[in-house]
Amino acid sequence: MSFRKDFRAPPVRLGPHYCAKRRRRAGNLAMQVLATAALGGLLAGLASTEGGRARLAAGPASLVETRARPPRPGDSWPGCNAAREAGSAPLYRGEPGYREEMDGDSDGVACEPWRG
Repeated sequence: MSFRKDFRAPPVRLGPHYCAKRRRRAGNLAMQVLATAALGGLLAGLASTEGGRARLAAGPASLVETRARPPRPGDSWPGCNAAREAGSAPLYRGEPGYREEMDGDSDGVACEPWRG
């Protein structure tokens, strides 16, 4: 029979820096939740109106590629610079003038603009 007690570590009192860090994290989480809710409300509000639905369906204007002229049957360019000068870039898979060699990342779009 042993009279030894089980070892129990004494409670640790956390320092002021750790407590402040924990409070900041809790505040940041609350701000993230509020920002997400505000963005969701904004999108829901846009989607509930006729004009808002049209704007959401159109997508950002910066992503819409406009061409001076669409590629025509028989078009062939030696490279992307020539296709851009002709006003037909970007070229999509299946269109006249599209070649796999001109599509550097193999995503189906050749001579796409570089956005930095």
